[in-house]
Amino acid sequence: MANESEIAIEEQISGPISNWLSKNGFENTPLPDDHLGVEVIKVTPNNLLTIVEALKNDGFNYLQCQGGYDEGPGSNIVCFYNLIEMNDFKKDISPREIRLKVFLARDGDLTVPSLYTLFRGADWQERETFDMYGVHFKGHPHPKRLLMPEDWKGWPLRKDYIQPDFYEMQDAY
Repeated sequence: MANESEIAIEEQISGPISNWLSKNGFENTPLPDDHLGVEVIKVTPNNLLTIVEALKNDGFNYLQCQGGYDEGPGSNIVCFYNLIEMNDFKKDISPREIRLKVFLARDGDLTVPSLYTLFRGADWQERETFDMYGVHFKGHPHPKRLLMPEDWKGWPLRKDYIQPDFYEMQDAY
């Protein structure tokens, strides 16, 4: 149970999309807006797909970006999703935009559902996040490395990654 100060902080940073999700029964945690003023919401892997589907039905019809980052050795691996409403372009009115984040314990289950069924553009973006950070996307139709050779060991963009002294390409000639 959250204490009064935690509730006050959450209400202070809760934005319109987080409020809409909560009102419609979707569990989420509002985070502070990013440096551009984009609303940021933390979701769990279990409710990511249903939340993204609800947002798509509400007009967020473009997955602008999906990616990942490492918070540091011993900390979380984070998957982020930037969704935009691409319907009405009016002068001096920015489209609605939202950023979802899924925090994964690096020594835990690094699996999230694939958004490929909702956004075909997630294909290579999810493969890159898998290739660089080791996040597995359940339901992805082509779950294989994108940038590194198939037999590469490790996840090169993790901050605790140790580069091998030697790598011999197989079938290079």
